[in-house]
Amino acid sequence: MDIFPTLEGALNIKFRGHGIRDWAEWREKHFYGEAADIPAEATNAWIGRQKLSYRGIGKRRTLRHLIGANVDQPFLNEIGELENLERLELEWPMVAKDLTPILRLERLAFLSIDSPRNIADFRPLLALPSLRTLIITNPKKMTNLDWLGEAHQLEVIGIEGGTWSPYTIPTLRPLAGLRSLRAFLGVSTKLSDESLAPLADCSRLEYLGIACVAPQAEFDRLKMAKPDLVCDWFRPGMWAALRSTDR
Repeated sequence: MDIFPTLEGALNIKFRGHGIRDWAEWREKHFYGEAADIPAEATNAWIGRQKLSYRGIGKRRTLRHLIGANVDQPFLNEIGELENLERLELEWPMVAKDLTPILRLERLAFLSIDSPRNIADFRPLLALPSLRTLIITNPKKMTNLDWLGEAHQLEVIGIEGGTWSPYTIPTLRPLAGLRSLRAFLGVSTKLSDESLAPLADCSRLEYLGIACVAPQAEFDRLKMAKPDLVCDWFRPGMWAALRSTDR
């Protein structure tokens, strides 16, 4: 049986980049306990920090895709030396306080950050010349999306909450008119003003993967404005299922 038989599911995989990262394969072929164990010619690596296990990763400059967990500032400083890196996934928790090392990664196209508990200002990331996908999960100190107002180079933006701690987005207004935006991801979120209207002004938007952040009428208006947009909440069955769980 196809696990993701719907167009919505297929687009979710596509825009999250999961199609090129099979966890079982990565665990078998690319997971390393120590940076010193990573082959000098490796292009993919997955490593979680245990004490100083990350030491030396900055010398693995053939890496193009890195998954790092429990990244502190010294670890991130070394990651900033990986000049060929194209995809960086900073898994839970990301405890570094300064994103500056990432700004040296001029080829970086995909960046995801999970639970950056010490970061409040993400605007510097928009200076990355090749960045097209930015997904930030559980950003406890991020107060709003205003910093994304000029993020015209981004094709995929994800601002999401944690499993047990939804992130409250004050408004989506900063996203209105973003010229390159193809997908907005907002799992485990709330929306204070409950308005999806700003997304109608994103001319290239094709996928919206978001929590039930607004009334059904608001989703219906967005569907009328953008009939080709794919979103689970455009399906009446989703609302029927939601109502049945509320009984």
